[in-house]
Amino acid sequence: MGNWEANIRKVVPYVPGEQPKEQDIIKLNTNENPYPPAPEVLNKQVELENLRLYPDPAATKLVDAIAEYHGVDKNQVFVGVGSDDVLAMSFMTFFNSGKPIFFPDITYSFYDVWADMLRIPYETKPLDADFRIKASDYYGENGGVVFPNPNAPTGIAEPVEFVRDIVSHNPDVIVIVDEAYVDFGGQTALPLLKEFDNLLVVRTFSKSRSMAGLRIGYALGNEKLIGYLNDVKYSYNSYTMDLTSIELGTCSIKADDYFKEMVKKVVDTRTWFVKEIEALGFTVLPSSANFVFATHKTIPAKEIFENAREHKIFVRYFDKPRIDNYLRISIGTDKEMQLFVAFLKTLL
Repeated sequence: MGNWEANIRKVVPYVPGEQPKEQDIIKLNTNENPYPPAPEVLNKQVELENLRLYPDPAATKLVDAIAEYHGVDKNQVFVGVGSDDVLAMSFMTFFNSGKPIFFPDITYSFYDVWADMLRIPYETKPLDADFRIKASDYYGENGGVVFPNPNAPTGIAEPVEFVRDIVSHNPDVIVIVDEAYVDFGGQTALPLLKEFDNLLVVRTFSKSRSMAGLRIGYALGNEKLIGYLNDVKYSYNSYTMDLTSIELGTCSIKADDYFKEMVKKVVDTRTWFVKEIEALGFTVLPSSANFVFATHKTIPAKEIFENAREHKIFVRYFDKPRIDNYLRISIGTDKEMQLFVAFLKTLL
């Protein structure tokens, strides 16, 4: 290698969940929704001849639909290519003070990757003994705060008063609440947008709306925050949303009855599954997400993970301190979860 390598930005990348190529597997490792998108989405005909044209850079149709759904002004909505794109753009836009940003030590593992890539100093705050975020850890001087609610990979949700506490103690920085899983049982922080101008709430279509393959995410905040986000977006990539995403995302946001029905199915299956594996000796953290975080009293998590994989059942294992004896198990269909329980009974 020549001296040019000294000028390369080197980072430790985010490691996504495994995407197996085999057929006939039970895939419970990446928190995808086991049910298809709304029929309106599947039946929508996109005019493919229009693909020769650039899409609307403002994604007006989708922005208007999201704004109407949440009862906010369209100038309070920002959209991007999945919530990862929205979050990365938010890090780039709002975390520039030189002071460390705060986020939990056990959380979505993209946060430290973005911070390292963008040269943003950060401090991780340890979850307590029950794997909960401690609000008081976020009172000190900082350059911004970000945390998921419900948290991942634990699935634990905090009430809206908890979020209010953190935001009220950080009036001079931006607080980002990542609500990727909130539809499965958490309390949204959206009502707080009327009280705080430094709060940004981020959502995704990937989980509860069954559209992980299309990549749609959005943020809600006051008009000034959204304006700053758009300024950075148009300086980075004006056309982040493609035509298909705009059209099908708009269909999805309008199919509210189907959306609620599918969320209820996932929650009901989660309730059944937790009872089943607790009877097998598992301890399961209280989940408000479309996954559970569980550990067995005698069999190591890695052993279960490896045995399940051999039987074409994929769950998520994290070889990290404090959580290396836990498995994150996405909620699949009733049949998939029944087959997984049957596998666990055989293994035990």
